[in-house]
This record gives sequence, structure tokens and C-alpha cells, in this order.
Amino acid sequence: MLLFFILGLLVHFVFFGSIFDIYFTSPLVHGMTPQLTPLPPPAKRLVLFVADGLRADTLYELDENGNTRAPFIRNIIMHEGSWGISHTRVPTESRPGHVALIAGFYEDVSAVAKGWKENPVGFDSLINESRYTWSWGSPDILTMFAKGASGDHVYAYSYDADNEDFGAQDVTKLDTWVFDNMKEFFHAARNNQSLFSKLNEEKIVFFLHLLGIDTNGHAHRPTSREYKDNIKVVDEGMKEIVSMLEDFYGNDGKTAFIFTSDHGMTDWGFHGAGHPSETLTPFVTWGAGIKYPQRVSAQKFDDAFLKEWKLENWKRQDIHQGILPVDYLNNTDLFKAESMFTNAVQILEQFKVKMTQKKEAILPFFFTPFKLLSESKQLNILRKARSYIKQRKYDEAVSLCKELIQLALKGLSYYHTYDRFFLGINVVLGFVGWTSYASLLIIRSHSSFTRGVSKEVKKPSHLLSCSFIAVGVLVAFFLLIQDCPWTYYIYCLLPVPIWYAVLREFQVIQDFVISLLTFPPSQLAGYLFIFTLGIEVLVLSFFYRYMLTAGLIAFACWPFITQLWIRAKSISLSWIFFSLLLAVFPLMPVVGRKPDIFLVIGAGSLVLLLSLCVLTSLIKRKDRFINEELLLHLFQMLSIALSMYVVYSTHHSLLKKQGLPFLNQIISWIILASSFVLPLLSPTSLFERLFSILLSWMSAYLLLSTGYEALFPLVLSCLMFVWIQMEQETLQQSGVSYRQKVTSLQFTCNLDITQFRHLYLDDIRRAFFLVFFLVTAFFGTGNIASVNSFDLASVYCFLTVFSPYMMGALMMWKILIPFVLVMCAFEAVQLTTQLSSKSLFLMVLIISDIMALHFFFLVKDYGSWLEIGTSISHYVIVMSMTIVLMLLNGLAHLLTTKKLELYGKSKSHLI
Repeated sequence: MLLFFILGLLVHFVFFGSIFDIYFTSPLVHGMTPQLTPLPPPAKRLVLFVADGLRADTLYELDENGNTRAPFIRNIIMHEGSWGISHTRVPTESRPGHVALIAGFYEDVSAVAKGWKENPVGFDSLINESRYTWSWGSPDILTMFAKGASGDHVYAYSYDADNEDFGAQDVTKLDTWVFDNMKEFFHAARNNQSLFSKLNEEKIVFFLHLLGIDTNGHAHRPTSREYKDNIKVVDEGMKEIVSMLEDFYGNDGKTAFIFTSDHGMTDWGFHGAGHPSETLTPFVTWGAGIKYPQRVSAQKFDDAFLKEWKLENWKRQDIHQGILPVDYLNNTDLFKAESMFTNAVQILEQFKVKMTQKKEAILPFFFTPFKLLSESKQLNILRKARSYIKQRKYDEAVSLCKELIQLALKGLSYYHTYDRFFLGINVVLGFVGWTSYASLLIIRSHSSFTRGVSKEVKKPSHLLSCSFIAVGVLVAFFLLIQDCPWTYYIYCLLPVPIWYAVLREFQVIQDFVISLLTFPPSQLAGYLFIFTLGIEVLVLSFFYRYMLTAGLIAFACWPFITQLWIRAKSISLSWIFFSLLLAVFPLMPVVGRKPDIFLVIGAGSLVLLLSLCVLTSLIKRKDRFINEELLLHLFQMLSIALSMYVVYSTHHSLLKKQGLPFLNQIISWIILASSFVLPLLSPTSLFERLFSILLSWMSAYLLLSTGYEALFPLVLSCLMFVWIQMEQETLQQSGVSYRQKVTSLQFTCNLDITQFRHLYLDDIRRAFFLVFFLVTAFFGTGNIASVNSFDLASVYCFLTVFSPYMMGALMMWKILIPFVLVMCAFEAVQLTTQLSSKSLFLMVLIISDIMALHFFFLVKDYGSWLEIGTSISHYVIVMSMTIVLMLLNGLAHLLTTKKLELYGKSKSHLI
């Protein structure tokens, strides 16, 4: 069994990784010849202000008194420059946002997945092409461009990463530090001839990264006074910097200024997805080469922003990150035409390189070129565009260049996704083969469908073995002559041994089909319909959380359908109550949008009350109660109380802007660490061990909660306790003789393998229940398929200084805690139903893999970026769930069966 699960884990890692090769490969092309515009630029230097996390509406709107929060920027819009909205793309994170702004392209997700690593994917940028660049701001952003630049011409000045503290009293200091250090730099330059001469050269870039607004948004929400006051600080700082620069350069009119943001932020203080509050950012530019404000009487925009912002008379020009906004340029028509021609030639050069690379790697008779942009058409468009420029038909030239750019981009996408269908077919073959093999294992070893078939694996025929070896050799040779990456060999060769293993079981397949034919067709169709409906409900729950509510309401009706209502009324009533109670959570708003610390305190109080009841019950029921057990129980209750105190005091400390108390931080980490150990000290009886796990992990979960989600593990665990008892009652009703009470069961009992029974149809229902509960644990308090569902405030009891890896790990652990509670209950269900853990777990994997295959077909690369990202994240989540399920199964087994003895053999004392 261990070998099988190791192989299964490896296979699922391959399936998981395949999505990155199929959809997440880098679109960048290297090896092009640089193309330069023949005309001189209007500016000698660029000053780029990026206010991280700034929303367009919060900057442009007027406050409650009708006054602007940014008078300097407002004055620029009305008297000096051009303005609009910059439309960002998913994922709305700092790294891809800055890459789009500074490098001019939307960075692929393969780079985002590598976190804050400097330049994980090589690319050129404005900073790299500058003569000199000086930058000030966050170390996370500046190092991305400084370390990747060629030569020694990029200078980055950043504050210490520890200053990025969400609990600090005043995080506007992150922005004032940037302004103050830039002022000091220019003051020093007046007395440094070498630096002074560098600053007066051409192709100079000054990059100011302003992180205070983003930090205040995460800490206090974008609707807070702190967020809005930070905008005023940035506005005043920019005014001083612009004045200083104009004075330094003697108002030579050769400086261009840009003020924008990398992404916005949701009302609940997060970003990463495609909500308009995240994708709509401000864009204001003025100075050399930029158009002056244009008064207009009407503008054509679908939104109502212009009237809300009182800017309907100043022409708004929206742009998309990474695309040259020609309409902003205040230059000759010749300059614009030449710029667009150069841009078109640059992109066409990428198309040519990409086509050549793909053509050289594929056999000639397999290669299908991009027909919309043949070589003759390329030359024809370029000749026409150059002719229009010579004839001074600049508008026609610009239009033709835009057409060429669009065709070249389509061609780049065509060659970038050239192997997608081929790889997808192989992954699907592997998926179907693996699911079929797992199903055959269940049928052969754990069911009564094949009673007449030997359980021993028969030696396969030489013809079958030789056929699959020949297929494998042919596939490998085909990949070799096309110089394919090594990952292609894995995806294409993996289905070969899997399907070989499937066809080895031909006799089992034949016997199973014969057995199915004995069932009435209507009954088979009914079972298939119910199974398909269950899978579809699980899939739909990824898109619509209320489907979980519908499923839980259906679960509440289960006792009436199976007559359990008559046999065990009290247990059935408990099942109905907790099913309906849990059904409320998917209808609640996503966690973090409406934090309520008193709900967290209330959840802790309920756990303490429940603990007292359980402790009293145990003392009354047990003739002998070990002192160590009592102390452990009391210590766990103390942990719950401490968690409540830490949550409350930390919340109020942060509200007063006094930061995270050090004592609270220490207590939080101790409670988190102890939650792994304390359950192992408890007795291994089923009820006591499960309750000990709940107490220990609830104390950690409370520290990671900000609102109603603190109640979720408690309600889920109560339903899990009832589920265990319901399954035992169901088994007895079906005629299996097993009368041992749940309260007397031990996780450590060694069941004889002869006690394990064959699978019944009802066991498929048990496996489905587990998968449904796991999905409920995943999405019950939020749709984590959307990155912006996370709330950084949930980790503030542990740390407030920005640390993406640690914060991400803590938030991921918060998600996994309900998972582990369900898996521990699943261990108990296997024990009470006398079912082999291998067989039941295999059914769970099959259901999960069918869901994964479903999402694999739903992955798309068209439509909005939000739709594309969501479709990919759904597949990644369900595949991760399958892989994590294998690992959590081992963790649950460890938590339920292992026992630590701190003082050697325990001594019993009567109390």
C-alpha cells in the first residue's frame, strides 16, 4: 500500500506540474535585433512616481466637504498635463504590476509563482536601457530591477524590510523616507561634480516607489482615514520633489513626470484578483512631450466616474499597463508615426524569432505556420507603412502599424500555445488511465464483483508487454528528433505504463462488466445519475458557494431517506441540526470583509463551555481518571483562554497604533507549536483523542481568525462527531454485526485484516461525504480561488512586519486546520465501519481525480483575465487538494494513533 501511495503521489505531482508547462510557460522571446526610433526624444529624463496599492477612485474623488485629497495632482490634471485610468491585469500584485509599468509587458504567471525572487524570468526594461537610474523605496521592488540590470548604472536606495510593519504607529514614514532621501541626494549632488555631471546626461530615470498607501490599506482598509491621509502626504511630497527638480535643472523643460500605481485594493484591504477596485489605478503625466489638458464638453465612457469626480470637462484618456499611450504624447505626427512603426517592427521581430524557434524544433511535415501573417504580408504592411510616412499620411501609417502589432501578437500567442493540444491529450490519457487503474484495484481487491476471479495478478502476455514497450520507444524517438524539453517525455511516456497496468487487468474488467449486466438498466442509470449529480455539485461549489449550502441541506434529509430517524432519533436530530447550522457559513460574506473580533471571543467562549461539559462527562463516566489527563485538559482550556486574550489585546493595541505586543507574539507562537504536540499526550480512545485535537487546533485557529470564521471549525467538528456515530448506526442497519460503542473504541486497536469487509454501494456515499466535507472545509468561509479573499489581519497575532512567505504559510495553515479535523474524523469512520483505509481512500482519490479532470477541461486561455485566472486556479486547487489529501491522511493517522509519554509509564490516581 505504501508503494502504491508513493506512486500515486508522484503521478499527481506530474499532473499538477503539467498545467504549468501547458499554460504557465514564459512568453518572452530572446534574440531580437534592437529597433530604435530615428527621431530624438522630447525629454532627457523621466521621473516615475508609483504609489503602491492606490485606487483610482480614492485619488480622484472629492472628500465629504467637496475638497480634493490631492490638490497638487488635481492642479496638474486641470492646468499642466493629461490624465486617465490605467487598467491593470490579473494578478494584481506588485511584481507583475511593476514589470508591466517598467518593462512594458504582462509578466507570465510562471514568474509570479516564484515569489519575490529578483528577476526569475529574464527580461529587458526601461531601467536597463537607461543611461543611469536612481531609485528609492521598498527593497522588495527595487531589487527586482537593480540586480537584473546589465552594467553598473542602476542605483537603488531602500529602507530596511522591517520598516514594512502593518502594526506601526505611522507607516507614512515609508513615503516620507523616500522624499527625504531624494532631497538629500540632490543636495549632495550640488557639491559632487561627478554625480552632478551624471545627473545632467540624457536617458536618466528617477524611480520613486511609495509603499505607505498599500501598507495602510492592508492594515486599516482603503476606506480608512489613514489610507486617505497617506494620499495627502504623497501629494505634498510629490509637490516638493517636482519643485526641487525644476529648480535643480533650471526649468529646462526636459523632464517628464508620471504618477501611477501598480494595482488597487479591495474594500477589505487586499488585492490579487480582478475586481475593479484592484484593476483601476490612476495615471497622471505631465512635462516634456506630454499633452496639456484638453477641455471637452462630452466624453464617451460607460462608467459614471467623471461626474462623481467633477472631472467631466477635462479629457480622460485610459490606458492599459504595458501599452504605449500615443494619445498622451505632445509631439509631431511624424514622431508618433515613427514611434508606432518602431514598436510594430519590435513586436514583428519577436514573432519571427518565435516562429523560427518552433519551425526548427518540429518535423517539416508536422509544422503548420500562422496563416494570417505570412512573410509576404509582413513585407507588404511594412512597405505600405513606410510609404505612408514618406507621403505624410501619418494617421494611415499609425493605423497600419496597429494592425501589424495585433497580427504579430496573435501569431506570438499561436506559436506560444502550439504544443498545448498535444500535451493536453497526453495528460488526459494519463488522468483517465490512473483513475481506471485505481478503480480496478478497488474492484479486484475490495469488492464482491469479481468473486470468481483470482486475486493474484496474472502474468501478462508477451505480446502485451512488447506492444507497450514498442509504443514507449516510438514516443521517445518522436520526442527526441523534435528536441522536446525533458518534461514532455514525462507527460507523453507516463500514460504508457499506466495503461499497461490497466490492460493487465483485462479479466477483472470483463468480470466487472458481466456483473454490471446483471443489474436492471434503470437501477444502473439511477446510480450513475446520482453519482454524476454529486460530482457536478462539487464542481459547481467552486464557482457558487451556495451549492455547499444546498448540499448540506440535502445531507440533513439523509436520516429520513435511510430510516435512521426511526432507529436513532437523538443522533439524527443532532445530524440535522449541525448540517443546517454548517449550511449557513457558505452564505456568509467572504472572510475579512467584515471583521468582528467579538465573534472570535464568542467562539472561544463556546469552546470553553463545551470543554467544561466534556470534562464533567469524562470524570463522571470514568472510574479512574489519570491526573496527567486532567492537567492536559486544563492546559488546553488555558490555551483557548490565552488565545482569546491575545486576539482581544492585539486588536486593541493595533487600533491604538501601538504595534504588536511582544508578549502576545511569544504566546501566539507557543500556542501554535504546542497544538502539534498536545493531542499526542491525550488518551487514544476515539472520543477523547478527537476532542483533544479540536481543543489544541481551535486555540491556534482563534489566533488566525478575524470574524465569524472562528465558529466554523467548532460547528464542523460537532458535525464530524455526529457523522462518526451516524455511520456506525448505518452499518448496523445494513446488517453488519458490530456493536462496540463509539466511546469505547481505541484508535490504536489492531484490527485483524479478516475483520475488513467488502465494499458496498453505501461506501461510495461515505467517500463522497468525505470529499464534500473537505470542499466545505476549503470554501466554507471564503472563495480562496480568488487571491483577494485572504486577509492579512488574520496573522497579526504572530507578526505584522511584511514577510510574504511566513504570512502565506500561516494563512495556508489556517486553511488546512479544518482539513485536518475532517481527516481525523475520517480515520474514525474507517475504524467504526470496519473498512480498509486503502479501499475507502482510493474511492476518495477517484472522486477527486474526476473533479480534477473536469476542471482540466474547464481551463481556458480566452475571455477576461479574471476568467482565465479563475479557471486555472480551480484546477490548481483541486489538484493540490488531492496531493495534500495524501499527506494529510498520514498526518491524521499520526495525530489519532500515536501517543507520547513524557514521564515514562503513566501512573493512575483516583480523583
